[in-house]
Amino acid sequence: MIGAGELHGRKPEQDTIADLLAGARAGTSSSLVLRGEPGIGKTALLDHAAAAAGAMRLLRGTGVEFEAELPYSGLQLLLRPTLGSLAALPGPQRAALEAAFGLGPTAGSDPMLVGLAVLSLLTEYADDTGLLCLVDDAQWLDRASREALLFAARRLHAEGVVMIFAARDGEGSFPAPGLAEWRLSGLAPEAAAALLDRHPLTPAVRYRLLAEARGNPLALLELPLALAAEGASAFSPGALPLTGRLRLAFHGQVSRLPEACQSLLLVAAADETGELAVILRAAAALGATIEHLAPAERAGLVLHGDADGTTIRFRHPLIRAAVYQRAPLAQRLAVHRALAAALGSPEHADRRAWHLAAAATGADEEVATALERTAARARDRSGHEAAAAAYERAARLSVEPAARAHREALAAEAALEAGDLERARALGVRAARRLDEAPGVRARIAQVQAVADFWQGSYSTAHRLLLDGAGLIRDTDPGQAARLLIQAVHTSWYLGERQLAETLDRLAALPLDDADPLAPVGRYLVHLDPGRSERPPPLGDTLAAVRRRGPAPDQVLLILCGAALALGQDSAAYELATALVAEHRARGGAGRLPTVLFFAAEGEVFAGRHRDALATATEALGLARDTGQQQWVSQFSSVLAYLDAATGEEAACRRNAEEALAGAAAATISAGAPWAYWSLGLLELGLGRAEAALARFERLNREPMRHHICATRSIPDLVESTVRVGEPERAAEPLARFARWAGSVRQPWADALVLRCRGLLAVDDQAEAFYAAALDRHDRDGRPLEYARTALLYGEWLRRARRKAEARGPLQAAVEVFDRLGMRPWAARTRAELTATGVQDQGPTPGDGVAAGLTPQELQIARLAAQGLSNRDIAAQLFLSHRTVGYHLYKAYPKLGVTSRGELKDFAGQLGL
Repeated sequence: MIGAGELHGRKPEQDTIADLLAGARAGTSSSLVLRGEPGIGKTALLDHAAAAAGAMRLLRGTGVEFEAELPYSGLQLLLRPTLGSLAALPGPQRAALEAAFGLGPTAGSDPMLVGLAVLSLLTEYADDTGLLCLVDDAQWLDRASREALLFAARRLHAEGVVMIFAARDGEGSFPAPGLAEWRLSGLAPEAAAALLDRHPLTPAVRYRLLAEARGNPLALLELPLALAAEGASAFSPGALPLTGRLRLAFHGQVSRLPEACQSLLLVAAADETGELAVILRAAAALGATIEHLAPAERAGLVLHGDADGTTIRFRHPLIRAAVYQRAPLAQRLAVHRALAAALGSPEHADRRAWHLAAAATGADEEVATALERTAARARDRSGHEAAAAAYERAARLSVEPAARAHREALAAEAALEAGDLERARALGVRAARRLDEAPGVRARIAQVQAVADFWQGSYSTAHRLLLDGAGLIRDTDPGQAARLLIQAVHTSWYLGERQLAETLDRLAALPLDDADPLAPVGRYLVHLDPGRSERPPPLGDTLAAVRRRGPAPDQVLLILCGAALALGQDSAAYELATALVAEHRARGGAGRLPTVLFFAAEGEVFAGRHRDALATATEALGLARDTGQQQWVSQFSSVLAYLDAATGEEAACRRNAEEALAGAAAATISAGAPWAYWSLGLLELGLGRAEAALARFERLNREPMRHHICATRSIPDLVESTVRVGEPERAAEPLARFARWAGSVRQPWADALVLRCRGLLAVDDQAEAFYAAALDRHDRDGRPLEYARTALLYGEWLRRARRKAEARGPLQAAVEVFDRLGMRPWAARTRAELTATGVQDQGPTPGDGVAAGLTPQELQIARLAAQGLSNRDIAAQLFLSHRTVGYHLYKAYPKLGVTSRGELKDFAGQLGL
């Protein structure tokens, strides 16, 4: 085995690790993924990092191939030394982590709350000395552990923590977008030759070994040993892959051990934790004792996993694989039965169930039932991938076809929750084939398949599945049918007005009991039909009606929030969105927070609160990336593109819009496409390129997007573009549609926009009356941006009518708003008009006061600190560590001209509080 000081040919990697450790000692955090084939030196580099860490605290864990079915098993083994710091975590985080580890009641919390708890726990454990966290064979971590660790790694910043993951190519997967990666290649010839110097070899054999090993350090160390033991047969003809050749070399080492030692090693290979007490209890049933481990220890095949000798581990995962794979099937089955018997206590029920399943040779209802209970426990702990695996295995072991179909349906639902769309769909198809006489379960399966199709971009297929599923249970279970149709409203949103109207008609025709909480939801949603003209009920009335019938599920509230924005009830939607944001922050709902923040950001944009929208969208985009929610990455990229367009940041706008438009499946639109097209149109309009702007707006106002919120809200921009290109007739149909919508929603600001458009299209003196009426309604509604846009157009009209003195008032009001919002192109255009009226250009005035120099994250943190929240409270709300919060406050103080937290309260007004 290569010691920590004996690495050959890895100076660049060692230098990188040294830089990471130096950064941690200075308070900076970082992460790195080492990738490469088996034996390439990943573990040796982790050993080197551990030795180089010095006084830093150290955590070390390893993914184990056989523990992937047990949620949070890898995380629990890694964090075991830190559990004494649990008490320092905020209550929801502590409860989530205790539930994940089986130390407390299951809370059904957002899985990302566990990730946040891991971040907080690593921060606490790092203390002032720094922390190095090493995870070997990360490709074998259970998914729940992997996602929690990656969430923490992506949100590290100023904690003094280094996380290094080593992952093998070609076996399992360890996707880690957003983390730095280093792919290890074979050693250079000089370094490879140096490794062989310890063996007396003839030149011919030496040349052959160097060629076979291709710079792989493990091969260079192990193949000479195999050659010494087995002679020329170690290099028999036939081009075995290097990994296979290494396993064969380990086979030879194991086969030379006494039979009892081999039995004990097989038990250790089949066990997933390395717990010596469990291994010895199981081995006793096979006639092996602790004394029989000695030959394997002398051969260096196994090592003590901890200082107190309570665990053992194989020197290399390939040894474990070699031990398990070389054993006859009957022997492996006996070992799994012995391990199941050794795991008889209740806390080991899940491990016992999996070993019983591994020992089963046919259908076994008792084992299937045990696995179903294991799956339910995994689901309660948000271990959805583990639940899917357990349900699927239970289905295969089921005796009765109905039980098998039921468990396959549960497996499909769990796979969907885990985000494994292909597996969810395949399980759904398999279950559906067995369910000819069970419409209720068939409807559930249709829902699973539909959601999987939707997230893969197959909107039409998903929509048809939801309609068919609702049709199956329309009369027998109208409440569940309503849930499917409400989801179908979402899928139809991406297909076009006809599909939307058809779905809403089906929803309206359902024979719902008025006591059903979805009855008022359905009555509200039908107003999304573009063909309806009656005014929708207020959102508040609908919410009250839903809540009178029982607690409103999050999904229902989110649907109502989005619908309210589409129906012009912006203030009510924003109020609901901010309340939901507060709830999700309080309970640590990082995974679902981007959805809620999207509605909040839309409300802020529509109200002209661009600074707030920038902070909201920036935070949400980071969360969406860190939680792997590509739909929301697209959506928030497009919102940022809009804000870039408003300020005239052309390169940033196009970059964000391009990201929003990327990744759409064939014949579909991306989630962020409507906002992206609006953004690009607004950019062109602000920069005076009206023809290009009009092309964007007209694309947005065609199927399948013209009923989207952005398409509706962009019509006043489209009208302005048509006038500027001298083709106002192109605005006739869109404006008529916008006027119908404004007439149905009956909001003063919507009426003002219709009047603005009428003023743009009016001839002679008719325009003045429209502009004056529009400004009057804008004043009453208090939307500064829309007021400024109308005031600019009115001022331009007055100046063209040679009423320069009268034009100065609205133009001056407009430029003040544009300056405050940082809308440079619009402010420049307004100043040009003011200059034409005889006003001397004074140049732009600073926007947003003292807070203008803060980054979006600094602004968020400063606002919360000004309200009196501690760093730990702020960290819990923003899903950061308290040290990162402190770092951003330290950066914000000089920008605000303050030296202490107490002084922030004096800036509450300038911070937007």
